[in-house]
Parts: sequence; C-alpha cells; structure tokens
Amino acid sequence: MRKFVTMFVGAAVLGAVPATAQGWRPDGRVNREISQDIGQLDRQIDRAEQRRTVSRREAAKLRRQADQIDRSYRRFQRGGLSREEVRSLEQQVNRLRQQL
Repeated sequence: MRKFVTMFVGAAVLGAVPATAQGWRPDGRVNREISQDIGQLDRQIDRAEQRRTVSRREAAKLRRQADQIDRSYRRFQRGGLSREEVRSLEQQVNRLRQQL
C-alpha cells in the first residue's frame, strides 16, 4: 500500500510541474533557422566590407563576434537547445545584424 501511495504522490508532483519546466526542445526547423542565420552573418559581413560600408577592422571585429555566436551555438547544441539558449542566440544574431 505504501508503494502505491508513494507512486501516486510522485506522479501527482510530476504532473504539477509546468510544461516549461519539463523541458522544451526545438524542432529541426528551429535548429536549421539558427544555423542559417549564423551562416548568413558571414556573407553579410563580406558584402558590407566589399561595399565599403564597414572598414576592414570593423569587418574583422564583426567576424570575431559571428565566430563567437557560432561557438556558442555549437556548445549549446551538444546538450540540446533550451528556450533561453535559442532566445540568446537570436538576440546575439540580431545585435550583430544591427551593427551592419
């Protein structure tokens, strides 16, 4: 009887956990979009440098920032992306785009 009560209480506690705390994993589309966005940054930086809208020094700085975003993405991806990680990556990509 104790086992049954313990299992029932445990199931009730798990059922009470909000959906956001139970874990969220993006689908393949979200991973592709983030990866594409990061890849586009390099091309946008190259275009901006070719059009001379940014100097070589600025382009080098922007490339380092894009590389850092890519490293963060790869690190986050190993354990599966959380909502917070996806949001952080999107914000970083958007901030870098604004600098272009």
